[in-house]
Amino acid sequence: MCEQLKGTLKVIPKNTLSGYHPFSLLQSKMNVKQTTYCLLCVVLLASCKQFKAITAADNSAPAKTTKVIRAKDVKFIDNISVTQGQTTTAHISSAKPSNTNTYPKNTPPSGDIERADWLQLKYAIMLDATVEKLNNINMLKTIDEWWGTRYCMGGSTKNCIDCSAFTQLVMQSVYNLNIPRTSQDQYNNTDRIEIQNINEGDLVFFGSSSRNISHVGVYLLNNKFVHASTSGGVMVSDLNDSYWQPKFKGAGRVAVSKDFSGASR
Repeated sequence: MCEQLKGTLKVIPKNTLSGYHPFSLLQSKMNVKQTTYCLLCVVLLASCKQFKAITAADNSAPAKTTKVIRAKDVKFIDNISVTQGQTTTAHISSAKPSNTNTYPKNTPPSGDIERADWLQLKYAIMLDATVEKLNNINMLKTIDEWWGTRYCMGGSTKNCIDCSAFTQLVMQSVYNLNIPRTSQDQYNNTDRIEIQNINEGDLVFFGSSSRNISHVGVYLLNNKFVHASTSGGVMVSDLNDSYWQPKFKGAGRVAVSKDFSGASR
């Protein structure tokens, strides 16, 4: 706009401005309209200079920007509120944790909890079972302690052990029950049970006939039993295995009322 005014002034006749004098204004034949026009132009030019000075001062000041946090800038990850450019705050629930691991009958000492969990995982894979079903920690610890001990007839130590000595050891260590020493005597002194009613801790017998029991083991679950095998020592096998199935002669349960503490070992 100021440039346009300057261009307008250039077209004003020179005699209009040169003949101007404050004391001869009344005597001049200048048109009143032209005088008013000139004064207006001068005022506008002065106003333009002041406007430039003001705008220049405003432009020299640093611009302040305000960051607006929008709703989409806030992200939620598992109950944690995260706002870009600000401190992250986590909200911890005050709800009490559920008790997922309970051992009603075989609770290990506090220092053995970690080992117990590891044994559960280890044997859950081996027995094709869920961890929750393996709550007899004493059984798992006994198996793990004797695992791989080689077989020998008449043995009863960690150097070597036979099948009936191993079942006798398991029943004493895990269930505090005393049973006879030989597999035939164990068969003769246990109550017969149907295979569909078999439980953990029941004995499983093998041989050519009920009068010729030559092998015994302790039932676990899912048709799996632990025993001292002549070929692999202390191990876990399956009742449905092609080797053991035809030799299976039945299952027996130890009566709690019977006491074989005086039986030979």
